[in-house]
Amino acid sequence: MIDEFLPAAPVIVVLVGATIGVILEAAVPRLVRSSVQSAWTLLVLLGALGWTVINWSSGIQTLAALGSLSLDGPTWIAWTLLLFFGALSVLLFAERRVGGGESPFAASVSAVPSSQAEREAIAARQEHSEVYPLLLFSLGGMMAFVSANDLITMFVALEVLSFPLYVLVGMARRRRLLSQEASLKYFLLGALSSAIFLYGVAMLYGYAASFQFRYIDIAIQQNAQSSWLLLTGLTLVSVGLLFKIGAVPFHGWVPDVYVGSPTPVTAFMAICTKLAAAVGMLRLLYVALGSLRWDWQTALAFVAVATMLVGALVGLMQNDVKRMLAYSSVAHAGFVLVGVAGAATIESGLAEGHIGSVSAVMFYLAAYGLATVAAFAVLTLVRRSGTEATSFAAWAGLGRRNPLLGVLMTIFLLSMAGIPLTGGFIGKVLVFVAGWTGGYAWLVVVAVVASLITAGFYFRLIYVMFGQTPNADTAVVSPGLGTQLVIWLGAIGTIVLGVVPGPLMDLAINAAGFLR
Repeated sequence: MIDEFLPAAPVIVVLVGATIGVILEAAVPRLVRSSVQSAWTLLVLLGALGWTVINWSSGIQTLAALGSLSLDGPTWIAWTLLLFFGALSVLLFAERRVGGGESPFAASVSAVPSSQAEREAIAARQEHSEVYPLLLFSLGGMMAFVSANDLITMFVALEVLSFPLYVLVGMARRRRLLSQEASLKYFLLGALSSAIFLYGVAMLYGYAASFQFRYIDIAIQQNAQSSWLLLTGLTLVSVGLLFKIGAVPFHGWVPDVYVGSPTPVTAFMAICTKLAAAVGMLRLLYVALGSLRWDWQTALAFVAVATMLVGALVGLMQNDVKRMLAYSSVAHAGFVLVGVAGAATIESGLAEGHIGSVSAVMFYLAAYGLATVAAFAVLTLVRRSGTEATSFAAWAGLGRRNPLLGVLMTIFLLSMAGIPLTGGFIGKVLVFVAGWTGGYAWLVVVAVVASLITAGFYFRLIYVMFGQTPNADTAVVSPGLGTQLVIWLGAIGTIVLGVVPGPLMDLAINAAGFLR
C-alpha cells in the first residue's frame, strides 16, 4: 500500500503541510504566528519541490494512489512550476515592509468593513495567518488536478483548489467591500462551473461506464459513432475547464476578481490557476478524449479566437493597471488555447523530439508566469495615500522617478507582448508553431494579429511610465527582501528564457508524453 502512494509523495507533503499549518494556527502565539506560518509554508514547498525533482530525474512513470494519479512527464514539469510559483507567491504573502508593517490581508475578515470591531482588530495588529494553509490546500488541489487519472479525482481536486481561493479573494486589507464582492462573484460562478463540470462527468460515465481516462478513450474507439451522451459530456466538462482558465465567454469573473483580490493572491491565481487548468485540459482532451479530437478541435479554436480578441480589444480600453493585467490574462488564455487546439502530438503525426502542443504550452506558461508574478510584485510598490495606486494617472512618470523599477516593469510588459529576447516571445513562437503544425494556420494568423493588438496596451503603459510627467501624489516604496527576490527572479528568468531557451525547451519536449 505504501508503494502505491510513495511516488505521489510531493502532493501528500503539501496537503499534510497544510493540515499541520491549521494546527499551528491554534498552537502558536499570535505575535509570531505569521512568521512561523510563512517559514513553515516555504519549507513545505521547497521539500515538495526537491522530492518532485528527484522523482522526475529518476524517470518515474507510473500510476499512483490506487491508479488515481498519473505520474508522467507533464505531471513532473507541472508540479515543478506550481511549487516554484507557489513559493514566489508565499514571499509576496509574507511581505510587511511594503505596507508599512501591515499585512496585505485584512485584520479581521469577519468584521464589517469600517466597523468598530475592524478598527480594534487593526489596532491590535491582528493578521490572518491562515492564508498560508489555504494557499497550501489550493496548491495541493492543483497538483492533484494536473495529474488526475480519472474524472472523480479531477472533480475532487477541482473543488480542493477552488474553495481556498474563494476565501483568499475576499481578504484584502484595503477596499474591503470590493474584495468581498469579488469573493462572492467568484464563489457563485465557480460553484456553477463546478456543477456544469460534474454534469459532464456524469454524461461521460453514462457513455463509457468508467471514470478512468483510459477506458473512456477505449469506449470512444470501439464505437463508430458519437452519442449525444459523449458530446454533451465533452461540452460540459470543457465549459468547467474553460471557466478556470478564464476563456471567453466564461471570463466575466476575471477582471472583478483580479482587481478585488489582495495583490499577492492575484499573482498566485494569475499563473497557478491558469497552469493547473491548462494542464488538466491537456490531459483530459488528449488522453480521455483524444479519439474525439476532430469534434473538439474546431470548437476550441473558435473559443481561442474569441478569447484572444476580447482580451486584446477590451484591454485597450482600460485605464487601471490591475484591470489591464486581468484582460491581458484573458488574452494569454487564448494564446494557450492556440497550442491546445492544434493538438500537435506524436500520435497526430509530430516527429519525436520536436516541439508539440504539450511542451509548447508548458514553456509558454513558465515564461508567462515569471513575467506575471513579478509584474504584480511591482504593482504592490506603487502607492498613493497608503494604498496601492493602480490607475494609469498614478503611474505617470514612474520610470523617470524610479528608473530601475521602470526598466524592470518594462521587461515584464515586453515579455507579455512577445517582444524578441524575452521568454514571452519564445513561448508565443512555440504555441504558434504547435497550432500551425496541428493544421490550424488560420488560427495562428488570428493569434499574431491579436498579439499585435495586445502590444498596444503594454506599450501604452510603458509610455505612461517614461513619457509623462511624474505624479506628485504617487510614491514608490522600498520593497522587502521577499518582493525584491520575486522581481529579480522574474526579470532574470524572463531574459534567460528569451536568450537561452534551449534547456527548458529540451526538458519540456522530453516531458511531453502522457501516461495512458
